[in-house]
Amino acid sequence: MSTPSIDRAAHIEHLAELIHDVDVAMMTTIARDGRLVSRPLGTQEVEFDGDLWFATGRDSDKVAEITANPQVNVSYASTSKNSYLSVAGRASIVNDRAKIDELWSPAMKLFFPGGKDDPDLCLIRVEVDSAEYWDGPGSFFGKALYIALTAVTSDPASLSENERFEL
Repeated sequence: MSTPSIDRAAHIEHLAELIHDVDVAMMTTIARDGRLVSRPLGTQEVEFDGDLWFATGRDSDKVAEITANPQVNVSYASTSKNSYLSVAGRASIVNDRAKIDELWSPAMKLFFPGGKDDPDLCLIRVEVDSAEYWDGPGSFFGKALYIALTAVTSDPASLSENERFEL
């Protein structure tokens, strides 16, 4: 039987594979009136270790929403890989200039014209609590086979993988 730390490491590795090459995620926060609000954010390119990182403006609504209620959901979709991921966790606002320097990329200058020293720039860190993913055949032929077998089998899900787990 595997130990929880091995399971955690394996889950983190698998999540990293699913997130890889998906540039934009949808983050859902809870507004002050209780509504769920989703918006696109670029995941910062760092090795996934159980935390997700995003850059944002300090004065944005999402910063106020996270400060009031840190529970968030982040979803990823890759139609080319036919994989989908939903991550739940706790978000926090990070103003650490060393971490901003570490995560800074030239593409961020589009949103933060003052560069990595832009006073409006801060980070969102999401500590992942749980995740669920759906991973199906990703190639053209795999998708074609999936569609064909869906027509003739009573269990088309057997060709794809779905798992929910806690980190």
